[in-house]
Amino acid sequence: MASEKQAALAATPSDADAPTIFDKIINKEIPSTVVYEDDKVLAFRDISPQAPTHILIIPKVKDGLTGLSKAEERHFEILGRLLYTAKLIAKQEGLDDGFRTVINDGPKGCKPISLPHSCAPPWGTPDELATRLKDVGKGFTESHGSDKIPWA
Repeated sequence: MASEKQAALAATPSDADAPTIFDKIINKEIPSTVVYEDDKVLAFRDISPQAPTHILIIPKVKDGLTGLSKAEERHFEILGRLLYTAKLIAKQEGLDDGFRTVINDGPKGCKPISLPHSCAPPWGTPDELATRLKDVGKGFTESHGSDKIPWA
């Protein structure tokens, strides 16, 4: 099985103007399980969840915002909307004990698609969290070496 980083690099579109899978989901060309939608954002369940609850939250209009590293001051409102939407969805999903929000940026940041998105998976039980951290550490050491673990 390919690592998350390898999958992201392989899925990176070669044409930056080509419609992404997110564009097709927004346009209802690809089905998704929508959990929240308003005029600015769309949130749906990940088809390959990495946590018991794994929801992607995407802006409906790119406006040049193809990743967090491409953000400009004009994107301030939509970036805030994405994070606020994560809070609304967490409440809707009953994640009262907490949740985690992840923003991947660029292929080396394990973001295969050129559109900023947030993921709102919960921390889960202590055992689930420990398993996930162990898996993250294993993936990190495989790609960076055990001497470069940032939290060690």
